[in-house]
Amino acid sequence: MRDEKGESVWSRRAFLTTLLIAPTLTVAVSPSASAQDASGLGDSMDLGDVFIAAGKPTEHLLVVLDVRADGTVGLVIPRAEVGQGLTTSLAMLVADELDVPVSAVRASLADARPELLFGQMTGSSNSIRSMYWPVRHAAAGVRARLIAAAAVTWTVLPDAISLREGVLTARDGRSMGIGSVAVAAADPLLRVVSGPPKQQKSLAGTGRLDARAMVTGTHEYALDLEVPGALPVVVKRPPTIGARVDGVDEAGLRGLPGVVDVAVIPTGVAIMAETFGQAIDAAAAAQVTWTAGTVDDENDESIRARLHGAVEPFDTAGDLEARFDFAFVSHAPMETNSAVADVRSDSAEVWGSMQTPIIAKQTIARALGLPVPSVTVHVVAGGGSFGRRLFFDAPLEAARISKAMGRPVRLMWTRVDDMRHGRARAASHHRFAVRTDGRTVSSFDHRIASVATDFSHGFGEALTAGSGGSGRSVYARTVVTPYRFGGVQESLREVDLPMNTGSWRSVFSATSRGAAEIVVDRVAARLGIDPVEFRRVHLEDPRHRAVLDAAASSSGWGNPLPAGVARGVGFHAEYRSCAAVVVEIDAVDPERPRVRRAVIAVDVGTVINPLGLKAQMLGGLTDAISTTLSAGLHIDAGLPVEGSFSQFHYARQRDSPLDVEVVVVDSGGGPGGAGELGVPPAVGAVANAYEKATGREITSFPLRFAVDFEPFPR
Repeated sequence: MRDEKGESVWSRRAFLTTLLIAPTLTVAVSPSASAQDASGLGDSMDLGDVFIAAGKPTEHLLVVLDVRADGTVGLVIPRAEVGQGLTTSLAMLVADELDVPVSAVRASLADARPELLFGQMTGSSNSIRSMYWPVRHAAAGVRARLIAAAAVTWTVLPDAISLREGVLTARDGRSMGIGSVAVAAADPLLRVVSGPPKQQKSLAGTGRLDARAMVTGTHEYALDLEVPGALPVVVKRPPTIGARVDGVDEAGLRGLPGVVDVAVIPTGVAIMAETFGQAIDAAAAAQVTWTAGTVDDENDESIRARLHGAVEPFDTAGDLEARFDFAFVSHAPMETNSAVADVRSDSAEVWGSMQTPIIAKQTIARALGLPVPSVTVHVVAGGGSFGRRLFFDAPLEAARISKAMGRPVRLMWTRVDDMRHGRARAASHHRFAVRTDGRTVSSFDHRIASVATDFSHGFGEALTAGSGGSGRSVYARTVVTPYRFGGVQESLREVDLPMNTGSWRSVFSATSRGAAEIVVDRVAARLGIDPVEFRRVHLEDPRHRAVLDAAASSSGWGNPLPAGVARGVGFHAEYRSCAAVVVEIDAVDPERPRVRRAVIAVDVGTVINPLGLKAQMLGGLTDAISTTLSAGLHIDAGLPVEGSFSQFHYARQRDSPLDVEVVVVDSGGGPGGAGELGVPPAVGAVANAYEKATGREITSFPLRFAVDFEPFPR
């Protein structure tokens, strides 16, 4: 609700309800109008803005904080932690506002909360942008109540009390920890004078709260959970995408060592055994006949032909034309798809890493024939995602298996399953026609055909609520040419193929903006202008020029390099943030190029977690090096060929630069997105450096894409 000035205030009924059911201080508050004032919204909304708008009606329910008697602070986060460090960043905001040690904040992930509608989705580099002000205002409310409770206890005015490092101190020297007033602070009748959040201070140097657990193996993922009676399950999957079970020798399967139960489900044959090893062996030995799949006749060549044919020809030729093909790419998180489920006759409980848990809860309930309130969905930390866990295949599959077997299950997809039957970034074809007037670009036409990306995980519904449509809406709200060119036209045509596609880190931008940055370099060369200078002249936004200048300066742009070694530059702006990347590549052997140095300059507005921001930029660089030079999926007879990290050639340590510098440019303002920002400019930088070092023009990605391995059996 708003006061007469339009400022957000607490709903007394909701606030009292929260306090009355809490044993100690628990507060849920909504942000003030300043939250959106700082977002930088202008006439256009990017994808992150759309999701913030879609979640706006329920943002007053978003954040729950509780102060406990032992002085720790609980923070329940309605987002997924998939390795991006979100729990640490939000804990830092709470610690800063409450003036408690970061280590005192206990962040946990919320179960699926249907009352949040579109407010519990993780993606589009949106979590910090959408959570920043709600968290700060909630923490400010908690701080005010703690100080008010202490003032009553000591019979002093609130302004006579300070709060530092979790300790309340009066001017006369009396002090106590915040846990001592946690109960008193929850008194609904407590008179509180609440102020706005403090000015954020730097928390540079703060490490991840979950780092020690990760490196010691004590961090809990889905398969680490102790659910009584849950036994290991793997699924025998079809030899092609979309095929179904036609027949299976169940008796033979049940006679194999360790096998406990067998069930036919829509995606294959589920096999429960005493150990995962026994289940995997049984799946390999299973005798199953299959129906035809959905794309049995498709392969790399046929799909490429479809895409080439879907791009409309240009009416007139450009002074410079270019074509690029991008292969399918696996998300390849370190943790494969996995989930635990316990389905009873009248209820179900499911555990897994999910970025869209509300949609997961509703879909699972429908699949089980249960009322939605009878299904509990627990969101567990995930071992990577990059968009993969937008889909909840494993939780849904585990629930179906548990219902069929009548017992709890512990489901794991094998690495081969994850590569071949998981989601992938869609293959795409790009064409450019650019006209120049001898000094600048007079027209810039970019046409794309892509295998359709599946948005049925819930983001499509949010887009419909916020702006309408999906695929092309995502493209239109993410892929924007930042340069002042004449007559810019960008279009996407999706080709419907019933394949397992999904949003891969940066969705359309990695390919579209990456390819565009290659063309920008080629145009600069045609006009005889240095690539950095050409970009700088055509960038209108001072923030954009600042990061470009920072990257060029720190990289030593223009300094001489040996033959076969070159620098390349790329730039990208998205999610109210921008980044410029300069890489130095050694391509003396053009067949074995290696990026040996990189400089990344980034401006994300307000920086919450400097170390986390650096990690995001390093991750984006590694993804770009991988997918530009060596990592992709071949499709043969309706199935990806790659089935492991030994075959999906993601960058190893030997392929990664030893020297990487991340330069943070602080422009102030509200926080922007960072998770996907680093990939597109790095794709352009790596490709441009390679072309400059070798004199070769790239037409297909990844560069090295041979089937140099023996594929696993189907």
